[in-house]
Amino acid sequence: MKTMGIKDLQTNPAELTRALEADEYTMITKRFKPIGLAISFDDKIVTHGLKTSLLADAYAKGHLSLGQVAEALERSKEETMKMLSALGIDVIDYDFEDDILLIQRLS
Repeated sequence: MKTMGIKDLQTNPAELTRALEADEYTMITKRFKPIGLAISFDDKIVTHGLKTSLLADAYAKGHLSLGQVAEALERSKEETMKMLSALGIDVIDYDFEDDILLIQRLS
């Protein structure tokens, strides 16, 4: 997450624009105290709600675990997995290369 002070915004507002276009969350601070959060806008926020969209995005980016998202949404892990799948987010990240390497080491 990027952090920007009020003075930074005044002197270089394009920096916030670049962060939003890059789909980065940006914490806005005043004298180093957080006062707000800037997020890029997309249709998912309207369709699924801000909280769900932020949590799903954080999960997709690897910032939160499935359990953390489920707890924050007050849902079971199974319900959360179904919701994430419906949003087009991979729930299970499986890499076959890890299996291949393991088999090679065991051989």
